[in-house]
Amino acid sequence: MLSKNTVKFIKSLHQKKYRISSQRFFVEGEKSVLEVLHSNFLVETLFATTQFLEKHEGMLSRMNLEIQEASQKQLEAMGFYQSNDMALALVKMKENLPIIPEKGDWVVALDDVRDPGNLGTIIRIADWYGIRKLFFSNQTADFYNPKVIQASMGSFCRVDFSYGDLFSWIKNYEGPIYGAFMDGENIHGFQEIKAGVLVMGNESNGVSKEIESLVTQKLAIPSFGQAESLNVAIATAILCDNLKRLEKH
Repeated sequence: MLSKNTVKFIKSLHQKKYRISSQRFFVEGEKSVLEVLHSNFLVETLFATTQFLEKHEGMLSRMNLEIQEASQKQLEAMGFYQSNDMALALVKMKENLPIIPEKGDWVVALDDVRDPGNLGTIIRIADWYGIRKLFFSNQTADFYNPKVIQASMGSFCRVDFSYGDLFSWIKNYEGPIYGAFMDGENIHGFQEIKAGVLVMGNESNGVSKEIESLVTQKLAIPSFGQAESLNVAIATAILCDNLKRLEKH
């Protein structure tokens, strides 16, 4: 039986200030919990139903972690999504270490992307295209937000990320800086491209003027219809697809 204090603590992690003060976050749902259990995140406690524990008994017996059995009702009460009926993991946050790209690495840099769903989807997109390094401005949504974790579909386990002063980080980066702009050069017109940093801007305002001053190549996605703009996550996917296709090795 889970204590009231345990339930209260997990529920407090729905809010960023408590995630920061405790340096803990939670992951829920069978797929995402299995992903984090096999990642380099430190899982401190696993709360799971009898069904989950029996299904994964062999794997769990080889892991050094605290396990507490919980009912579906308890998991729903603690978690963010009512559809969670299998497991919830209490996980320690990682230290905010600097991102240091190696030659040939792509980096996705986000300039004030505020929507957690967009951030989670961009993390998943980066993982799909083999882009392991992400840099976020301090104003970008919180990586550990439950909506981000959910939208990333486990990809949060397979990327390295850092928050910081985006202007300073880009200024010190030695390599091409690409940015998404409505008035940029048509991405379909390129024959080849060298790996670098892809900057994606805020949902409403795009890339800030400060960061724009550091961009060495503005890119645009051609429009064939009348939509005013694209969602930032969709735009990221289209640009990543083109950049990886055009990448010069």
